[in-house]
Amino acid sequence: MFVALLASTVVSSSLPKIIADLGGSQSGYTWVVTATLLATTVSTPIWGKLADLTNRKLLIQLSLIIFVVGSGLAGLSQSTEMLIFFRVLQGLGAGGLTALVQVVMADIIPPRERGRYMGLLGAIMAVATVGGPLLGGVITDSAGWRWNFYIAVPFAVAAIIVLQKTLHIPTHKRKVTIDYLGAVLIAAGVSLLLVWVSLAGNSFDWGSVQSILMVVGAVLLLAAAVFVEFKAKEPIIPMTLFKNRTFWLAIIASISVGVAMFGTSVFLSQYMQLARGKTPTESGLLTIPMIAGVLVSSVVIGQVISRTGKWKRYMVIGSVLLTIGLALMGTIRYDTSFWLVFLYMFIMGSGVGMVMQNLVLIVQNAVNPRQIGTASASVAFFRSLGGTIGVSVMGAVLGSRITTLVTDGLTKLGIDPSATGGSGSIPDLSKLPLPIRTVIESAYGEAVADVFLLAVPLAIISIIAISFLPNLKLGTKTSVEQIAEESAAGTLVSASAAEIAGDPAGEALLEEEGRVDDEARLAREGSGGDRGPGGSGHGDPVDSPQRG
Repeated sequence: MFVALLASTVVSSSLPKIIADLGGSQSGYTWVVTATLLATTVSTPIWGKLADLTNRKLLIQLSLIIFVVGSGLAGLSQSTEMLIFFRVLQGLGAGGLTALVQVVMADIIPPRERGRYMGLLGAIMAVATVGGPLLGGVITDSAGWRWNFYIAVPFAVAAIIVLQKTLHIPTHKRKVTIDYLGAVLIAAGVSLLLVWVSLAGNSFDWGSVQSILMVVGAVLLLAAAVFVEFKAKEPIIPMTLFKNRTFWLAIIASISVGVAMFGTSVFLSQYMQLARGKTPTESGLLTIPMIAGVLVSSVVIGQVISRTGKWKRYMVIGSVLLTIGLALMGTIRYDTSFWLVFLYMFIMGSGVGMVMQNLVLIVQNAVNPRQIGTASASVAFFRSLGGTIGVSVMGAVLGSRITTLVTDGLTKLGIDPSATGGSGSIPDLSKLPLPIRTVIESAYGEAVADVFLLAVPLAIISIIAISFLPNLKLGTKTSVEQIAEESAAGTLVSASAAEIAGDPAGEALLEEEGRVDDEARLAREGSGGDRGPGGSGHGDPVDSPQRG
């Protein structure tokens, strides 16, 4: 997870400079981010389904390799289009990491203890998110922005080696049947929707024939995807999961959190550099308050949840803090006191830290352990989908607002906007005369604030969804233990029925049940769980704590 976050965030503070060097526009800036999120969104449920069918350890190592190869190639980009293409490859790897880290955690840590580790994962996220922009700013200001894409390689190699040596989890293999048609329909529907959001208002009007055709096409493709998912043998997103109240309410909350998290964080660096005139390094430093909020809240609340078993009250508080933080960020301007901006960012970050990881935790706690891969990936899928759509919508609104505000500002100065070469490209503030620079900074400050306000209604929806979540007690067994116990119990029932019927095979089945029970105990001990009475590895398997 550290590798994925570092490789993603190390570029964030440098994107304005990267797009300017490559001659890109505001639309290009948005699509450099959106391309990665789209690929992550589409591939996440596929990785999750594979995790339920085959070797999870191999999958997480494979996703690391894909991610790092994509990062390295992105560093060779000669145009915005090339960069967008290689960012798609990055996104495919990131989809695997996003899904599989959570799934592997469920394999080795029970839900009651998982809150603490979710907090630590939040801390890793905070360190990578703080360190990434800082490191990226320093690299951009010294060696050049291309080196940002290579920085994750040594960490990825280390991660692959550590995983190979230390991660030991059983593989519950089944015949792999991937719902390719469903995956294609989901990808096509989401992609068409995003293309429409990105182009509408610029290339054509929102109410034009092109808009209507693209929206109708996207709706039909997604409707077809739902139909296919109902019929598929191994659906990418099983529709039966939506019968689980915890699952669909968490999905609604995840969409809202995704919009708030991805959409706002993407445009923070633009605010710092284009509204406040800061360098990429300074831009990274100035986002520390938001990440500090994520770090403190995720670690502290994760510890509290593990210690008390209570989770709902903290998630409700977190969603309220997120909403308040977004509303406050909607008031900023290019000359707002930095101390106020820092306070608003800290409040918003605290809300994200309390909610984001714990949504996955409660879903894993509520679903069948054999569907943990698919369920975890589905939450990440809808969070990424919300973020992807959010970035597209916010980018479109930001570009439109900036054009309007800059045009109005220049007109007031008596300057013909067309004389400045208004191509929609990202400006280099250091080369602009002071009056024009002030107009640009004011426009970006106000437009970015408007973007934050767009996310407020969705954050309110998160509060409502989280408030209605069933307050289920957190379990004390890992998914590996639960699956092993289910297998053992099923075999024991079969053997008992066979004995009653006078079937001589009953004794063999009972012996098999004892072997499975032993495997369950060994899996628990291997994953670091409590051994409990008789957990030394010796004695009759009938007395194993797994038997209850």
